[in-house]
Amino acid sequence: MHLDLPHLTYSGPPIDDAAVLDRLPSGLRAALMARNGCLAYRGALHVRGACLDPPWHSLRSAIAGPQSFTTLYPDLPAGSVAFAEDAFGDQFLLREDRVWHLTAETGEIAEVAPSVEEFFDALLVDVAGVLGYEPIRAVGLVGGELGAGRLISAYPPFVMDAGEAGRSFRAVDALEVRAALAAFAGQIRDLPDGTTVQIKVVP
Repeated sequence: MHLDLPHLTYSGPPIDDAAVLDRLPSGLRAALMARNGCLAYRGALHVRGACLDPPWHSLRSAIAGPQSFTTLYPDLPAGSVAFAEDAFGDQFLLREDRVWHLTAETGEIAEVAPSVEEFFDALLVDVAGVLGYEPIRAVGLVGGELGAGRLISAYPPFVMDAGEAGRSFRAVDALEVRAALAAFAGQIRDLPDGTTVQIKVVP
């Protein structure tokens, strides 16, 4: 397995956290030893690397500590490894070698592939089907390329009706987007469909 994905805009730094590779299936481990994570599809897909810095790219940061996804989403099963994310902050998780999709706005998870190899094979065949949107069109919302360490922030969130005003998009620091999405998911988790929600933007 190789991370030879289309439209690469970033390759991760040299491995400085080899121990985290032990948490991964052999195929992904070998791929990261050849290329330590990357941004593909002009930034619309981010595969994390075995490094301590930068934090937005670090597998270790995604797995353990205050920025880990099991901390941000306490209902996630223990041992979930968030190895990749899409342009809007949805996560792809490894659980017992199977790949699951975490919808960041709601905290909901669903299985998307029986193995990481089949996940990447499906990406190369039908990336829009795997991500749920055409990635190059998505990054076109913020200028045609999503820079390193950035995610697209959608306002209002996709789970809400945008109304006549429509939805706005901007590129924002990835750690900020992840934290905001997790907080939003926690606040709406017990609300029934159709609930009226008011968003207060705090400077």
